Amino acid sequence: MTTDKSADLEIFARRESEARSYCRSFPTAFVKAQGSEMTDASGNTYIDFLAGCSSLNYGHNDPDMKAALIDHITADGVTHGLDMHTDAKADFLRAFEDIILKPRGMDYKVMMTGPTGTNAVEAAMKLARKVTGRRNIIAFTNGFHGMTMGALSCTGNAGKRAGAGGGSLCGTTHMPYEGAFGPDVDSLRIIEEMLGNPSSGVDAPAAFILEPVQGEGGLNAASTAFMQGVARLAKEHGALLIVDDIQAGCGRTGTFFSFEEMGIEPDLIPMAKSFSGMGLPFAALLIKPEHDIWGPAEHNGTFRGNTHAFVTARVAIEKFWKDDAFQKSIATKSEILRDALIRIADGIPGARLKGRGMMQGVDVGDGTLAAAICARAFEKGLIIETSGAHDEVVKVLAALTTPEATLKSGLSILEEAARDVTQTHKLAAE
Repeated sequence: MTTDKSADLEIFARRESEARSYCRSFPTAFVKAQGSEMTDASGNTYIDFLAGCSSLNYGHNDPDMKAALIDHITADGVTHGLDMHTDAKADFLRAFEDIILKPRGMDYKVMMTGPTGTNAVEAAMKLARKVTGRRNIIAFTNGFHGMTMGALSCTGNAGKRAGAGGGSLCGTTHMPYEGAFGPDVDSLRIIEEMLGNPSSGVDAPAAFILEPVQGEGGLNAASTAFMQGVARLAKEHGALLIVDDIQAGCGRTGTFFSFEEMGIEPDLIPMAKSFSGMGLPFAALLIKPEHDIWGPAEHNGTFRGNTHAFVTARVAIEKFWKDDAFQKSIATKSEILRDALIRIADGIPGARLKGRGMMQGVDVGDGTLAAAICARAFEKGLIIETSGAHDEVVKVLAALTTPEATLKSGLSILEEAARDVTQTHKLAAE
């Protein structure tokens, strides 16, 4: 049976769950993707500034990762091995140890969890409670850590939390992230006072969990002082420090880990998204060895460890992180991005830059305006989305491998879209 592939979207409306989201912003059927571009069934090509929500930091279908995966499959390499020893897993672990961990002076065990970031967060929460014998976990305003019930309890967004349908989201206390209540409010002081007051109602924490840059929360970027302060409080109160690097990691903020230059040592680090290199499902929890007190199969999952992802993750590490050339290229592109976003912000009253590295955007102060800018950008050939408590941030997540010329073209489209929409809103207001 042959099917006309030209944008027959009716099947999605008829059969796919109402939970679908990104496709509502981009109403076309994509059939091909390469590098930083996606092509739809009608032959239209779009520059991709979403990159699988930071799952494609190295772009679509990297040729070296693709070739290695094809070779593995063609040779009847293991497809699914539970958590058995395989050559692909060994090769990945060696590359991760030699190229990522050892040069950074980091000593962590690697726990293969289920295939998504929320699985890694769930494992971190369980382990922190097992290690400390406590239940309460300190999370932060605007944080996003996943959609399963434990991770969701640490997530701040009301709309996401509503998905629990009245189910109990307990065992967590939410504290203000840096800047949450404005520049004049010291969030660390508030946390310190709450934890130090025996009548505050805040139970002794098992862990603190936070993102160095809040991806879904609006690109709020924590300072080194704030991250060090949270690390200090965790230690003082006998709690573990969980740094969620699922979206901000794998080079997105400029270094492999987003906290590398902050002088902290997390106890647990959930990883996912671009950890596989190629957008394949792969999540893991990095554990300080002294905290690795699991019994065999005490936390498991049928898809813990994606063998195909081990193959592509190894290639990503060896190709991009053996020296500092890739990191330097990220820094250069980050400046290009920042300069363009400054121009956009200058044209929108009250707008401001947020984020860092290749995880930056413009807070336009209005979710309707941000959505209109993204919609106009899509009409012009650019895929880009919003984030923030009110979807008020136009968020750029271009692949880190995006050629400078393509990056500049995409940013030009974004500038034009922002100018068009801002002018329309201005005329409507008049």
